[in-house]
Order: sequence, then structure tokens, then C-alpha cells
Amino acid sequence: MPARPRTPTFGLARVLSKRGICSRSQGEKLAREGRVRVDGRVVRDPEFPIRGTERIEVDGGGATEAAPVYLAMNKPRGIVVTAADERGRDTVYSLLEGAGLPWLGPVGRLDKASEGLLLLSNDTVWAAGITDPATHVPKTYHVQVAGHPDASTLQAMLAGIVDEGEQLKAAAASLLRQGEKNAWLEVTLDEGRNRHIRRLMQVLGFDVQRLVRVAIGELPLGTLPKGAWRHLSDSEVAALRRR
Repeated sequence: MPARPRTPTFGLARVLSKRGICSRSQGEKLAREGRVRVDGRVVRDPEFPIRGTERIEVDGGGATEAAPVYLAMNKPRGIVVTAADERGRDTVYSLLEGAGLPWLGPVGRLDKASEGLLLLSNDTVWAAGITDPATHVPKTYHVQVAGHPDASTLQAMLAGIVDEGEQLKAAAASLLRQGEKNAWLEVTLDEGRNRHIRRLMQVLGFDVQRLVRVAIGELPLGTLPKGAWRHLSDSEVAALRRR
């Protein structure tokens, strides 16, 4: 007789993350602290195999799949994108206090000095589809730099440079406007590396003064006030999922 196919299993921390209850790293921490029970038994192994039929409890409560939540936020400059900061700096989660929301994870990152459109969700599959380099979801930024980039600078941004062994380039770059001492560029990336635009501009001889993400895919920041957030519409969620 042919062998009966095995039911696939997933690690406990991954299951908690996929259910939108916490991040995978938080799930690992909860398990190691003895705060997770599987079928009534404390399980401290974050990789404990789960088939999907088990009863999982976190801190005594049932860990059923949370309703999906999708938010857009206009992140201000000067706050960090992390749940807790060891240096005591303000985080984006301070902007969600009192809203009664479930655990939400950032979809991608913006560094402390950057601002603009940030997505947050507990739908880890949807989030991964946006951040996975293979999907090439474009992110568009308005970038203020000291000095006056010319056409050759824009061309160099498109051709790309190598910095610390990494290829850094823009998918699109154009001049928006310029003043006496600085200029604003519109820059689109279809991949994201750590401090991608700042490093690219620095190698080309320009210091970044402001960096604002204005769109992810076809979703614009729009008129959302700084520090404010809103729920995405079903059509906005679906459009990013199709990407």
C-alpha cells in the first residue's frame, strides 16, 4: 500500500505569527518564558511541531487566529519602527496607544530619520508579499539633498553603484525642484537595502537632508497628517496583495 501522506507541521512560534497573534521573534520569547500551552501542556520549544488541530493558549487565553488588520501610517521623523527600544526612544507604537488594536508588525522599515508612509498589519503572509524582494513592489520617496544633482547624477543613480559589496541603484529618479542650496528628487526603489538611498546619494557626493516615503506600489501617502494612521480599504489591501 502507498504510504499515507504526512500532515505538514509548522513550528510553534511560526504558527503564532501566522495567526496574527505576535511576531515570530515574540512567539519564540513567549514559548521560552513558559507562557504558551499546547493541548494543556506548557511548551518551551519555539520549534515544537504544530499540525493545526492542537489547542494553543497564550497566557491562559485561546490563541485563535486574529482578525486581519491593515493600517497606513504617516511616520514622523525622529521615532523608531520597533515594538520596544532599548534606548527608550519613542516608537511608532506610541501612536497606536489606546486604539484597542491587536498585535501589528511593520511591513518593511523606515529608519529614525526617515518619514512618510508605513504599513502595519498582523497578516504576515500579506506583509511578506510586499517585502519579499522577488515581488519588486516599488517604493517611492521624495528626497531632499544638499546641492544640485544634474542629469549625470540621475543617470548614475539608475546605473547603480557598489557600496560595501552591495549593488545600490534606483528604479527611477527625477528632479522635482531645486532652490539655492538644495534640491528635491523623486526616487523609486524596487528593492530595499539598509539605508539604501542615503548610501547611494552619499557615494555620489550628496548628503540627504530629508527622506519621505510617498507611495508603496500604487498606494499613496496622500493627505494623511503626520503622526496619523488609518485602516486600508479592502480594495487597497487587494491591490497590494495582487502585487
